[in-house]
Amino acid sequence: MIKVSYVPAFDDNYIWLIHKENDPHIVIVDPGDARPVLAAIASEGYIPVAILVTHHHGDHIGGIHRLLQDYPVPVYGPANENISAISHPVGEGEQVAIDALDCVFDVIEVPGHTRGHIAYYSQKSLFCGDTLFTAGCGRLFEGTAEQMYQSLQKIAALPDDTQVYCAHEYTLDNLKFAKVVEPDSPALEQRLQQTLKARNQGLATVPAPLSLEKSTNPFLRCHLPNVIKAAENFSLKRLQSGADTFAIVRHWKDTLD
Repeated sequence: MIKVSYVPAFDDNYIWLIHKENDPHIVIVDPGDARPVLAAIASEGYIPVAILVTHHHGDHIGGIHRLLQDYPVPVYGPANENISAISHPVGEGEQVAIDALDCVFDVIEVPGHTRGHIAYYSQKSLFCGDTLFTAGCGRLFEGTAEQMYQSLQKIAALPDDTQVYCAHEYTLDNLKFAKVVEPDSPALEQRLQQTLKARNQGLATVPAPLSLEKSTNPFLRCHLPNVIKAAENFSLKRLQSGADTFAIVRHWKDTLD
């Protein structure tokens, strides 16, 4: 089974390092900054074997060229985005086999945050960049609300015990908005208190199980009456579909950020 470690970057990014127990080989996910990765390699004796990229934003790709100077490994990334460092463009339905880790990642296209955004899934671990966040989802910088809604539906169809490895520590902020949408949710209140405790101790709140996202993340709950009603009250109009509800909830959060 794969293990996952992280190095923090910038203010709130996580760069994921995928490896096996007692094995130095690592796959690096979304290295926006080479410096903390190189420091981890030096201190832990890691041996990079590949880089996985989810999308083209600088805080996800900014460190790749520097890493390649020391470790000329394959770089896998979205076929539908222009990222110069990618040596192996991949898309929906393709797989990335990492022999050193004895694992295969399924590639899932999840447009919305960017037009070509992809995620990687292996052994009930999902590396989803800025598409699904813990208790939230990414902004719609390039894609449409319909695209993002369908992308989140793909993710929601994965096994409930999937661990969600998103790229930012946004849980607390996202939960505060989730409480606006569903103020009477006991599950949300419990998660909020657990998150406050973890952050006060300087602990990461990522990853989180998909089951927890389904019970507390409003962007995965747009088909449920409570969320639909809240979105209708905010928008002052009747909503006809989950995608319509998602569009309103995403806009609602944007107005509060």
